[in-house]
Amino acid sequence: QVQLVEFGGGLVQAGGSLRLSCAASGGTFSIYRMGWFRQAPGKEREFVAAITRSGERTYYADSVKGRFTISRDNAKNTVYLQMNSLKPEDTAAYYCALDRRAGALLATNGALYDYWGQGTQVTVSS
Repeated sequence: QVQLVEFGGGLVQAGGSLRLSCAASGGTFSIYRMGWFRQAPGKEREFVAAITRSGERTYYADSVKGRFTISRDNAKNTVYLQMNSLKPEDTAAYYCALDRRAGALLATNGALYDYWGQGTQVTVSS
């Protein structure tokens, strides 16, 4: 059974940075695509970023493009989300997710991901 645990959330001022980590266990991490999603209170969950198995391709939501960077270290079974130039509207619970599907396409639909972490809260003050 795959387990995902996120770390690194917290309170930061607008314009600041945070780095989220998601540690995976219970599976062969390097064969799975990974994604980050977020959900603000009263809003639907939304896609943030995704990365291929080896990390050679990434995809971002327009709202975070140029500010966030997804990366992974397969030796450490960990995926990261570096968040720079944070804005109050980035405030949300952030979740990492694992995609076991065959193929190479990166998914923005959360329903296509098989395992989820418990989430870590990011709060950006203005």
